Amino acid sequence: MIHAFRLNRISTAAAFAVLHAGAWAQASADAAEAGKLQTITVTAERRVENLQNVPSSISTLGTELLDALNTGGQDIRMLAGRVPSLNIESSFGRTFPRFYLRGYGNTDFRLNASQPVSLVYDDIVMENPILKGFPAFDLDRIEVLRGPQGTLFGRNTPAGVVKFDSVKPTLTKGEDYVSLSYGTHNAVNLEGAKNLVVSPESALRLSVLNQTRSDWIHNTFAAGPTKDMEGMRDSAVRLQWLYEPSKQFSALANVHARDFSGTAREFRANIIQPGTNDLVPGFDITKVSFDGLNESRLKNQGASLRLRWNLGDVSLHAITGYESVTSFSRGDVDGASPPYVFGGGAGSTPFFSETADGIPKHSQWTQELRLESNSNGPLSWQTGVFLFKEDYKVESFDYDSTAGNKQVGYERTHQKNDAYALFGALNYAVSPQLKLRGGLRYTWDKKSFNVEDYNSSAFVPCVLSAKCDLKGLGAQGPLSAKTSDKKLSWDLSGTYALDRNTNLYARAATGFRGSSVQGASAFNDQSVAGPENNTSIEAGIKADLFDRRARLNFGVFRYTVKDLQLTAVGGASGNSNVLLAAKKATGQGFEMDLQAFVTSNLLATLGLGYNDTQIKDPNLVVSVCGNGQYITRPNCQVLDPQPTSSTAKINGNPLPQAPKSTVNFTLKYSQPMANGEVYAFTDWVYRSKVNFFLYEATEFTGKSLTEGGVRVGYTWNNGRYDLAAFGRNITNQIRIVGGIDFVNLTGFLNEPRTWGVQFKAAF
Repeated sequence: MIHAFRLNRISTAAAFAVLHAGAWAQASADAAEAGKLQTITVTAERRVENLQNVPSSISTLGTELLDALNTGGQDIRMLAGRVPSLNIESSFGRTFPRFYLRGYGNTDFRLNASQPVSLVYDDIVMENPILKGFPAFDLDRIEVLRGPQGTLFGRNTPAGVVKFDSVKPTLTKGEDYVSLSYGTHNAVNLEGAKNLVVSPESALRLSVLNQTRSDWIHNTFAAGPTKDMEGMRDSAVRLQWLYEPSKQFSALANVHARDFSGTAREFRANIIQPGTNDLVPGFDITKVSFDGLNESRLKNQGASLRLRWNLGDVSLHAITGYESVTSFSRGDVDGASPPYVFGGGAGSTPFFSETADGIPKHSQWTQELRLESNSNGPLSWQTGVFLFKEDYKVESFDYDSTAGNKQVGYERTHQKNDAYALFGALNYAVSPQLKLRGGLRYTWDKKSFNVEDYNSSAFVPCVLSAKCDLKGLGAQGPLSAKTSDKKLSWDLSGTYALDRNTNLYARAATGFRGSSVQGASAFNDQSVAGPENNTSIEAGIKADLFDRRARLNFGVFRYTVKDLQLTAVGGASGNSNVLLAAKKATGQGFEMDLQAFVTSNLLATLGLGYNDTQIKDPNLVVSVCGNGQYITRPNCQVLDPQPTSSTAKINGNPLPQAPKSTVNFTLKYSQPMANGEVYAFTDWVYRSKVNFFLYEATEFTGKSLTEGGVRVGYTWNNGRYDLAAFGRNITNQIRIVGGIDFVNLTGFLNEPRTWGVQFKAAF
């Protein structure tokens, strides 16, 4: 196991060592293939297959786009909108990404929150939301599987799966590189990998990443304990060992770690102009006024072992995984300085609120045993068992910014989650044109939650013999809860080949997410939401066109989620986080992926996603912004029917953070010259407006967002060396991407424009 250490020193030394080691393995493309799209293989159904033959909506992200995004030093949120119907946002900054597919996700900010989009990194599910932020580096590809994946993947997949696959060690030389970039705010991104052949049967691969950036946001409050913000260091390392003595057996071990130190989200009070969703006049993104501390740190380590035995007609796979993470994030939630008078200037607010959350102890164990057929006949199958065990504690802190930032509240909760599943899948070729697939998975999911410690004048839970149904002021309900769920999930799909280059497909599938618990706090009672169930249907076409000079994948879908788990965040009651259950929610729309060589030197890609989501529960009511509290005017203009001044009905509203439209576009032009090639690459992403909360309000509706990147460079010596200049968010479009609605107009923002240069060498 890797213990805590200064990863940045090790990764920096290792990356520069790569520069001087190894030999260049030259890759030359067949001239006849120039200007043609290469076959994309995926493992969306746990086998290596041509993407065009898989009967579901899948997009992939390749190394070229990932290189362009990573060079700018961004975190996992950089993938938002890069494929149709994918959104990623965070109220924690770089350490707690929240994923949404087809508008379906979870806005819960508690550290024991579950999400309906599963992240699978090198065949290991990353269940805790903090684990999902592990950096994307030295990757072979990213696969985005939309729709329920409840048969073959292990945890909470009713919305889909985002699947990361690292570059694996090889038994041949090569596959080495080092990349160094420098940009705005002294941002340095160092990435590299070394493949070392140890013997004819064994190889190692070391992959490293070290990202640093200087502070660029200044705290204008003179007495603020944190003077400058947004600097960070994010270091990660991965070591893999491949042992393959014969075709009958192989083993792949993976040890990885991350060490992050930086700042938490800057919650900027009163930056929204009342009655609009515009920034206030004179807003300056480089300044805040905070009287509280701001810090964020995280350490993550893990290991996995993947074994494969070829037993002739069948193969046995054993995948064992372990993950552990510790984290702490502290921010000035009110985002302001005294005297706490609303309208008293930029950053002022009528109350103080400084909080922190952390995970002091965490462990996750997973084990999968999977048996698959190796026959070449019309029938193939897979079956297996999956085990999941997670045990961790969460700490929450409150501080008084008006009294030297002293701690005034503390709570420690403990959650255990055990799950077991049996699964199986069949593929059958009815004819050369018609192929059918189906699968079943039966899951047992158990969860226990307990508040172990608390210390707050505002948090007075009723315990044991206390009458919890007759709570007095501040009494916040029971301290523990247990859930137990059993569910059968299934999928059925098929493809029909119109010709050798065109497939029609259709799929119906179900998926479920286990029950969730959120503990009592100073602002809300304990809440429990039962399991949610998604049923989805989709159909589409996948086609290679014009002798593989173009590729089109298009599909339509509709889904219904029953007993949808929703999180009511904030509102008039304060910093609350309450689980609710809607009778159902629906989503419908389409996705399109198009790639085409316009000329042999000009490659274009276009992705479109349309997602029409609706909450359907005429009786569901939530708390709204703190209208009438502390202030003489409404805090926000609520657009929904209001049974009372502090509540609203949300029937018919779209899901939160669910853009109706997403568009992604890339264009690359390359021109050979002398001993190399000059190229220009641009990438753009657009998403339409979003609701930050379950209710609709003018001030808390995020405007549409368009971000573009550009990269211009020169490669030489058969592509061994690459020198480029780049820019991210080149139009410098600044948007509010999330908010806090207590009693002030608080928001947080996207990343501003950055520029930089990069050098990359391969061996």
